[in-house]
Amino acid sequence: MLTQLSTVKARLSIDDFEVKYDALLTNAIRAYSTQFDKACNRTFARTVGATEEFDGDETEIVVASYPIETVTKFELKNNETEGWLEQTGVEYLLRRNCVISLANPPGDCRQRGRVTYTGGYVLPGTTVGGGQTALPDDLEQALVEQVAWWFMDRDKLGLIRRWPKGGVYEEFVQSELLLNVKEVLRKYERWRI
Repeated sequence: MLTQLSTVKARLSIDDFEVKYDALLTNAIRAYSTQFDKACNRTFARTVGATEEFDGDETEIVVASYPIETVTKFELKNNETEGWLEQTGVEYLLRRNCVISLANPPGDCRQRGRVTYTGGYVLPGTTVGGGQTALPDDLEQALVEQVAWWFMDRDKLGLIRRWPKGGVYEEFVQSELLLNVKEVLRKYERWRI
C-alpha cells in the first residue's frame, strides 16, 4: 500500500485509538494503490524477484517495477518441455533505472526470454536500505488526498441528481481520481507502444 493507515487517519483527524473505520480505510488505501499502479502502467511497490518476459530477439526490456536495483538472471525458453534455461554472460546496461538494454539479443524471435530483477519504491513505514529508493512524497500525498476525499464523500457516491422539495438542486460529477491526483500520476506514468 502506498501509504499507511496512520497517515490517512491523521489527515482525516481521526484519533489513532478510534478503530471504527480502520478496515474501511485500509481497503480504500489498498484499492487506490492498485488503481494508481494501473493508471501509470507500472508497479510502484518494491518487488524482489520480479520477472518480465520478452521476445528472444529483443534488446530493450521495459520493466514494470522500477527504479531497478539489481538484475539477478536471464533465462531463455525454446519450448514448454525443456522450460526455462538460465543464460550466463549476458551483457546489459540499465538506462534511467527502468529499461534493460541488452548488448545482443539472447535468442531469436521463436524463443521467449525472461529477466529476474528487484525494483520499485520502498513503501512508507519500511526502512530504505542502500541502493533502494523511497516512494516519492508527492505520490504518497496524492494517495492520502484521494482516500480522504473518498472517505468524506462516501455517502454521496453514485448520486447523479438530488432535488429535494423546496431544497437545493445537487448534481455530482463522478470522477475516478481527483484532478490534482491525476496531475501527480501523469509524472510517473509509463508509456507503452
